[in-house]
Amino acid sequence: MDSGMDVKKDINGVRKGNNVFIARQPIFDRSKKTYGYELLFRKGFENYCSEQDGDFASNQTLSNSFFVLGMDEITGGKKAFINFTRNLILNETASFFPSDLIAIEILENIVPDDMFMQACRSLKKKGYKLVLDDFILSDEVRPLIDVADIIKIDFHQSKPSDISYLSSLMHKRVKFLAEKVETREQFEEAYDLGYSFFQGYFFSKPIIIAGRDIPGYKINYLNIITEINKSEADFGRLEVIIKHDLSLSYKFLQLINSAAFGFYSKITSVKQALALLGINEFKKWISLIAMTGLGDDKPRELIELSIVRARFCEEVARYLGLREEKTDLFFMGMFSLIDAFIDRPLDTILKELPMSQSVKLALMGKKNRYRAVYEMLLAYEQGFWDRFKSFATLLNIEEEEVARIYRKSISWANNLSAST
Repeated sequence: MDSGMDVKKDINGVRKGNNVFIARQPIFDRSKKTYGYELLFRKGFENYCSEQDGDFASNQTLSNSFFVLGMDEITGGKKAFINFTRNLILNETASFFPSDLIAIEILENIVPDDMFMQACRSLKKKGYKLVLDDFILSDEVRPLIDVADIIKIDFHQSKPSDISYLSSLMHKRVKFLAEKVETREQFEEAYDLGYSFFQGYFFSKPIIIAGRDIPGYKINYLNIITEINKSEADFGRLEVIIKHDLSLSYKFLQLINSAAFGFYSKITSVKQALALLGINEFKKWISLIAMTGLGDDKPRELIELSIVRARFCEEVARYLGLREEKTDLFFMGMFSLIDAFIDRPLDTILKELPMSQSVKLALMGKKNRYRAVYEMLLAYEQGFWDRFKSFATLLNIEEEEVARIYRKSISWANNLSAST
């Protein structure tokens, strides 16, 4: 099987009709800045032999990412970590793609022989980063350490003796990535051990410290969010609050006057913006900017994920007969991470925010239609495809449509960041 040729066929559009299901999981450096994303491909193509599935999945991830979706859209130009099978590495399929945009993940079930090691060294000479995926130390795979740039480890499942040996390599050329890091405690443990990169959603988990004061500037943003979500918002008072926060006023007017809105004449006041946008759109944009302010001491990925979720939930509303409730769904996506923004329990925050009861119940884990949308979103983000499919079926929305909406939501969030 010529896997390199398969990619060429994809470039020529032979497989254009295939569905594109790609989730992404962030990878951070020690400063909690996004270094890249692992791209997760949906498995289960029954029309392909099982021994070909790995090659097919990797080829599709590559071709869809570069030629159908575009790397700028799904990773913002950051490095994409993509699984490579033995065949793809032997055929040097990676050479079709820029070395600065992809990291080659060598699957854990590959046993390196001389031919494979030669192919790895050839890719390294061409500037590609080689990553050992789900690495478990053994005599068989030990030669791969010599060619690896990054080693991915779930250190909770590795032997202490292996950790000790591998840790001795951290001061050399090879770097280590702690994967499946889902809590701050796990992040801190890996950080103290000397790991260079961290993969998982730990950044979205709040640190709850009893008696900790909320900084003054965050209280102001919370006041704005509270005021804007009242059923009968006092826009005169709101205008005063916004004007007193010069940063918020500047960011809001900068956004309104950006290409994202396309107004012909310049908007010079909050009152003018309200008249042009209407109440619901005004609420949405002010809340979004206030949330961005709340997260200025958090990883940028937290803000971006909140924006993606907000847009996704808003767009899904159109397909579920919930057009009149799209603003509520937008807020559900945006506020889904608010506990991580201010390090307070979610139930405490939601009690204080005057938002829709349906949104509150959904975010608290109570079953309703909003919650089903949220669960479907979480499953898609993390690549839990069976769970994703069950919620898509429950909501009677085509899986392909969900995938399209999520990709467009990422693109929308990227364009929004560029506009501000």
